[in-house]
Amino acid sequence: MKLKSTLLGIACAIVTSVVFAQTETTTTTTTTTTSSGTITEYSPGSAFVVKETSGPVSYRYGETITYVTRSGKTLTDDEVRTRVKVGIPVKVQFSTEGEDRIIDRIEIDDD
Repeated sequence: MKLKSTLLGIACAIVTSVVFAQTETTTTTTTTTTSSGTITEYSPGSAFVVKETSGPVSYRYGETITYVTRSGKTLTDDEVRTRVKVGIPVKVQFSTEGEDRIIDRIEIDDD
């Protein structure tokens, strides 16, 4: 009888460890940061490079990006097409995922 209960205990321990191993999850840490500089390369949807004090920094486009002025006015698509261009100063809010800097928000000067 003692051997039976010992074997049952070992079997339960093995099954329990397998069940817990299957429910293990991975956590990704995302940090939001703001940086500023001058746009040196701009191709909507593919390239966004800003010359910062440390040198040029490449950003990736996120699913949605909000373009605003310093006073907080959200830019329309037409305003983005005409006002966001190489050579203008910007403030970029981005999140980091691993090595990637993913743009969330771009702030430009008011008119």
